[in-house]
Amino acid sequence: MNKTDFRHTVFSLSERLFPMVSRMLGSSANAEDAIQDIMLKLWEKRKRIADHPNIQGLVFSTARNHCIDILRKKTFTSQDASFQLEILTSENDSEELERKELTVIIKKIVASLPEQQREVILMRDLDGYEFTEIASAMQLKVEHVRVLLSRARKVVSVQLEKTYDYGRE
Repeated sequence: MNKTDFRHTVFSLSERLFPMVSRMLGSSANAEDAIQDIMLKLWEKRKRIADHPNIQGLVFSTARNHCIDILRKKTFTSQDASFQLEILTSENDSEELERKELTVIIKKIVASLPEQQREVILMRDLDGYEFTEIASAMQLKVEHVRVLLSRARKVVSVQLEKTYDYGRE
């Protein structure tokens, strides 16, 4: 694989990697450094990558594994970027307070999910990845990713319903 091929097939995916890497590592600065390391690692393996049947899947799984390695090696304190819900500004303070409360509740629910479900719901609903991209990154079948997402959303829904129905009887 030459420089032009690498740029078009591998390096062009770096922007798609950023949301996942940023969320996993907790900050944009760490994500930028990690993506550079990932691209260097892939560049060194460019001859083997050319023959790979699923280059996009290889790039996503390499990025995910690199982030996991970083998190295992370093125990730095990351920002709470596990679930970045955008809080809409509102003129009504009570609405804004409710949105902030909802954000905190959803963060707690998502944090309590099993690892695979948490990863799938974050990659799909927060990062916006397609099912095939998630399956490639997590080395799962697309059907399994759909099941994990469905179960995660069900848990979030049930927990939110329990939270908001509490004391309404």
